[in-house]
Amino acid sequence: MVQVPQGMTVVVGLGISGQAICRHLSRNNIPFMVADTRETPPGLEAFHVAHPTVTVHCGPLATLDFTYAHEVVISPGVDPCSPGLNGLLSRRNEVTGEPVLIGEIALFVRAVNAPIAAITGSNAKSTVTTLLGEMAAASGVYAAVGGNLGTPALDLLAQHPNADLYILELSSFQLETTPYLGAASVAFLNLCEDHLDRHGDIAGYQAAKQRIFLGAQHAIVNADDRLTWPIDTVPALEHFTQAQPMGEEWGLVNTGGEVLLVHGSDPWVSAKELAMAGQHNYANALAALAMGRALGFSKQSMCEALCAFKGLAHRSEVVAQINGVTWVNDSKGTNVGATLAAINGISATLTGKLILLAGGVGKGADFTPLAAPLAECARGVLLFGADAPRLSAALSPSNQVHHVEDLYQALAVAWQMAEPGDCVLLSPACASLDQFANYQARGEAFREWVVNKQAGVNL
Repeated sequence: MVQVPQGMTVVVGLGISGQAICRHLSRNNIPFMVADTRETPPGLEAFHVAHPTVTVHCGPLATLDFTYAHEVVISPGVDPCSPGLNGLLSRRNEVTGEPVLIGEIALFVRAVNAPIAAITGSNAKSTVTTLLGEMAAASGVYAAVGGNLGTPALDLLAQHPNADLYILELSSFQLETTPYLGAASVAFLNLCEDHLDRHGDIAGYQAAKQRIFLGAQHAIVNADDRLTWPIDTVPALEHFTQAQPMGEEWGLVNTGGEVLLVHGSDPWVSAKELAMAGQHNYANALAALAMGRALGFSKQSMCEALCAFKGLAHRSEVVAQINGVTWVNDSKGTNVGATLAAINGISATLTGKLILLAGGVGKGADFTPLAAPLAECARGVLLFGADAPRLSAALSPSNQVHHVEDLYQALAVAWQMAEPGDCVLLSPACASLDQFANYQARGEAFREWVVNKQAGVNL
């Protein structure tokens, strides 16, 4: 058993966030050591060069005695209930009274001197985070954007020390080790089954996400998903909905066939002016508008930024319109909730039918929620990958399921099947690792095939 020196801070995990934690501690002259369960973590040699005096313990955490540690700061990828960390979650520092085990965001909160805007949810948090950043820039607000998306939060502090605002995407892994956030504005967008291997069940997952409300001054939550609502009181609480709003909710109003994004009875922008596809993206826009309004952004500037925003790559990304058929890349739809949002959001805007391309590694998910909406809106469902049989079994006979070998065969069949007014949607509801390196590679394959087809290349 290796004894952690008295008063020492221990950083657990030497990944991207772990290294950002180490850089932050070094900048602040806080003595620390590092522990990683891997025998030879990637980048270890470079770390020794950057931090030559820092001790690195490689191997099981159970061989470390944390009794006298001042603080244990874990990376988001490390489960706080990992062997060796037992009991640290409930332990408090005898001097400060603060939790002994924390994460990177707790360090960020201690150090930040500007307001925080934070976004979480099972899906769409990257879209809303990025969009809010664009709205801030358009409004003349110097905002630093990162967190779970892009630059780690602690690196943002170093790179943008004079920012007016920090806009953070936060995962459940980051929030579960954040004792207090104190954000000026937060959004909890949606909740569906994901990361249950870490959180145990949906209740544990929700509890981690709920920590985003700790100390929040303003919150926007999903009126259509009560699991996003705060358990405790938030001083200023707003709701968004994909339906007609009640009272002062943010919502959608259909006036003579034109869909308007509104706040109560106040129209903000017409959906036909948006570059993003799908009603679910209108909801994402509403969440960003609500946060921007609470943060004091210019209404006109926000609407201009929203209309110019085309969304993120691989997230309901319109690749092309060919012969009246829209081709949408939602390769980042790696769970059922994301795919369900894409199906419902895009089908609501079509004159034709939906052709869904799905499959891959299902991570044990329940696919049955896809059956009913697909029965209503789909011309066909093309399945490929390791869990295609499980997906097929979960769908109803009316879903017109076709089994194909891979994504390329699915694209070829979809090309023959599609009619004007239809949308061919890649939203797999699964991870990609059975046939691709990651969801980005899967999305790039889809995009390349469609672009070549549009250019007349014979595939």
